[in-house]
Amino acid sequence: MDNIIYLVSFILTMSLATFATRAAPFVLFHKQGEHPILVFLGRYLPPAIMLLLLIYCVKDIDWFVDQGGINELTALSAVTIAHLVFRNPLVSILLGTGLYMYLKQSI
Repeated sequence: MDNIIYLVSFILTMSLATFATRAAPFVLFHKQGEHPILVFLGRYLPPAIMLLLLIYCVKDIDWFVDQGGINELTALSAVTIAHLVFRNPLVSILLGTGLYMYLKQSI
């Protein structure tokens, strides 16, 4: 019985914490049209996140083996070109993932 009470209280606590973090920007910035902090984050956070993901993806590549990261660099180049041409993240992600999986399985 104590275990059920613990689980229910944990779920309620996490639900309230999640709701509070989702509602906080609306409560804090409801009177201002475009707050400078939000403009700054909206401008610089997406490229920073993409750079962080790029570094995370290429950190474990062993550059001194037979292939030397050719599959990864080919897929990365395809994603870059697709994003510059189409400006559609879904197309870029699907193309890069599909090309990488194809190269990994066939070569």
